[in-house]
Amino acid sequence: MLTTKIKQELIEQRKSKFKGNIYHYSQVNFAYNSNKIEGGRLTEDETEEIFETNSFIPKNDEVIKFNDLTEMKNHFRLFDYCLNVIDEELSKEMMIKMNMILKRNTTDEENPRYNVGGFKIVPNKIGLINVINTSKPEDVEKDIDNLLRKYQQLSKVTIEDIIDFHYQFERIHPFGDGNGRVGRMIMFKECLKNDIMPFIVLDKDKPYYMRGLKNYQSDKMFLIDTIKHEQDLYEAVAQEMLTFKLEEK
Repeated sequence: MLTTKIKQELIEQRKSKFKGNIYHYSQVNFAYNSNKIEGGRLTEDETEEIFETNSFIPKNDEVIKFNDLTEMKNHFRLFDYCLNVIDEELSKEMMIKMNMILKRNTTDEENPRYNVGGFKIVPNKIGLINVINTSKPEDVEKDIDNLLRKYQQLSKVTIEDIIDFHYQFERIHPFGDGNGRVGRMIMFKECLKNDIMPFIVLDKDKPYYMRGLKNYQSDKMFLIDTIKHEQDLYEAVAQEMLTFKLEEK
């Protein structure tokens, strides 16, 4: 099964540091697109250079924000953490750990208002136009507990269940920052855990992704169709990269 092979190869290639295959592709494209969706300004080429060499040469007069660089490197670590816990049951502690990894050594970590290492303590909203209200800080833990309990009661998890979980997670918006990136990483992890084709939400599809989240209550299929499109794209790449056989020696 292709999803099983994807999971095995991501773990094996992480150990071997083999470049130019599914682990390398997933790390660079996931980090670039997920950060770009949230306003990151590093390019795809710069992201790849940072992943491969832990450094890059900016273009002339290009201003690089400290957080952009730090959060890009942290996203690589977040992906590796996802592989470490790929078969573990999703938990509140795991979510907090994901957010801590993403925000480690950023300026937000130094700001008590972001409460890195815990849930939000300051109210937040999604979007500036057509604003979506989120859980109040005092309700976050209860809402996350309820979300996890319902999810863990499912006898068989489908892609629709994972998308629904993502929508509910984003409506809670439990962290001071990093909710979207953590939420998309959770989807990737849960897809592989449940033998479902994983995916990367591409920045070029951000308008469809955001519209799907905003209109989910009235039209679930828009977000579902967007995610299934991203699945098809990732599957095509995986098919191309994983159609090989290792010769016995």
